[in-house]
Amino acid sequence: MEFLTEALRWVLELDKHIGGFWAQYGLWLYVLVFCIVFAETGLVVTPWLPGDSLLFVLGALAAAGGPNVWMLIAILIVAAILGNTSNYWIGRWLGPRVFHYEHTRLLSKDVLMRTHSFYEKHGGITIVVSRFLPLIRTFAPFVAGIGSMPHHRFQLFSITGGIAWVCVFVGAGYFFGSIPVVKNNLPLVIVGVIFISFLPLAFEALRTWLEKRKAR
Repeated sequence: MEFLTEALRWVLELDKHIGGFWAQYGLWLYVLVFCIVFAETGLVVTPWLPGDSLLFVLGALAAAGGPNVWMLIAILIVAAILGNTSNYWIGRWLGPRVFHYEHTRLLSKDVLMRTHSFYEKHGGITIVVSRFLPLIRTFAPFVAGIGSMPHHRFQLFSITGGIAWVCVFVGAGYFFGSIPVVKNNLPLVIVGVIFISFLPLAFEALRTWLEKRKAR
């Protein structure tokens, strides 16, 4: 519980942490955010890293005279694409046997199965849509690799989704983050971004629960 409280506090103060890192280390911020986005999209065991909220905060920081917004967008797009590619090949390497793993602290079998069902239903477009869905974003390329989606087809969806995801959230932070009411209430805005990001997952979980209840 203490860990969750500290994690929540860290996320709510994300703007201070990122802004402080930029003030102290300058250009090293580009390296830091590249690593975070790469890990969040490329390692199936790190879906808890900040994604949408981080991009929004970076856009707001750029608007306030921080890092160059175009440099940020370029670096983050590359990180998102390389991350997805890494996750895809990890899935190809592990193969279907991963579904026999029990739930652990590192791998949520429940989320994995939910992502697999989403992928089976929507196909390749899952790779694009999942960019905007926390948790699913991390598992989707992994499942695509397990399902042996042709690599060239996967990359088409991955690049499209990566560009859209980065541009939407960094752009939103850049254009809205400098508005006084947003700037002065950024922690609440971060909560709002996270809440909106999880809404589709909540609706999907509710729909699945209602269908199972109706079937019984």
